[in-house]
Amino acid sequence: MSQIRHAPVAPTSTQFRDGGDTIDRHRHDDHQLIYVSSGVLAITTEHGCWIASRDRALWVPANTWHEHRFYGRSRFHTAGFPVGGGAPLLDAERPTVIAVDALVRELLIALTGTTLTRVETRHVEAVLRDRLRRVTAQPVVLPTARDRRLADACRLVEDDLRRPRTLAQLAGQVHTSERTLSRLYRDEFGMSFPQWRTRARTLTAMIMLAEGSSVTDTAHACGWATTSAFVHTFARSTGTTPGAYRAGVGTDAAP
Repeated sequence: MSQIRHAPVAPTSTQFRDGGDTIDRHRHDDHQLIYVSSGVLAITTEHGCWIASRDRALWVPANTWHEHRFYGRSRFHTAGFPVGGGAPLLDAERPTVIAVDALVRELLIALTGTTLTRVETRHVEAVLRDRLRRVTAQPVVLPTARDRRLADACRLVEDDLRRPRTLAQLAGQVHTSERTLSRLYRDEFGMSFPQWRTRARTLTAMIMLAEGSSVTDTAHACGWATTSAFVHTFARSTGTTPGAYRAGVGTDAAP
């Protein structure tokens, strides 16, 4: 594991980042809300890989290490919340993905900008806190495996999403039984192997679309047999079509 940098205060700010930019592993003494109003951000923690985009943000509890990778030109917003200061998601002990509606989006953009006075900042933050207590969780996450056999199986699938592999084939490759591997998926991830594979394909598709890949090319690269099957699954998982998602992630990218 790479060294974890300690930055005590979680900043409240807006940055512009290019696709491919990274932020090394670090942690804060504060809670932090992370959002991109354009582009896509993959956030890795000890609990898994999370995706933040225009319609979802990530709540990172204090002292949780995290690292970032940006896909596509991104407008990156972070808001810090001191521990003990009445954090809006105080009961969230792990990173939590939340839905971002139009009001939350505008509040985050305003709060992390540079034009508000101190009094205005307090007012906007108070409204945001109240709103975040009412938002719907959107659990788009690819969890991290603890068992070595499960981790190896996941890696084989992620390395080549085009290739259809059965659970029995994977089990043979990681030197365990199909029954054991199936149990590991359910015990560690709370989902079946096909459900996990769909999640892995969907998150990879989100990144590819943010980088400008076409819907058809993304569908084939991520292992869907047809574009229509991809569109149906993506919409069911994310609440929007791949085309609409691809168009949306590029909005507001210019400084």
